[in-house]
Amino acid sequence: MSPLMWSPDIWWALFGHFLALSLMSIGGAITLVPDMHRRLVVDAGLLNDTDFTSAIALAQAAPGPNVLFVALMGWYSGGLGGALVSMVGIMLPSTTLALAVSRWVSTRRHWLSVQAFQAGMVPVTIGLLLATGWHLAPPIQTEPKALLLSAVIALLVWRTKVSLIWLVLAGAVLGGLGLV
Repeated sequence: MSPLMWSPDIWWALFGHFLALSLMSIGGAITLVPDMHRRLVVDAGLLNDTDFTSAIALAQAAPGPNVLFVALMGWYSGGLGGALVSMVGIMLPSTTLALAVSRWVSTRRHWLSVQAFQAGMVPVTIGLLLATGWHLAPPIQTEPKALLLSAVIALLVWRTKVSLIWLVLAGAVLGGLGLV
């Protein structure tokens, strides 16, 4: 694919898709991965499973904001224009709303309703993250060792302050030795 391809139909579809998803990105854009997969891979056929997973893996491995996987999905679908419209679509509504709400909340932090809303969003975010993890893990869903390793890693991340790089390294070693 040429990065300078001219694809206004694809760009418009990407922009509309990410614009619609933007306001639902509670906990970050990564929580929308299952719906992105459904729309971009299954329904529209703009990406295949390999490109979809690669976009997420590359963005998560790179330094910087993890929302960059959206730009990579746009790049794989519609070149440079696809990357640009995808980022504008995912960032514009949520950023505008987050700015407005954070200013409003900062002056009303002591309100019980604000505290209850914030506390109620925690399980929603955790559920969305678990759904994303499950959606990205079809290759290991039938492997008990890999599922056990995933559960142990999740527990370590939750209950300890072990650096993530050590956990990634441990997973790489176990995988390299053929244990998972």
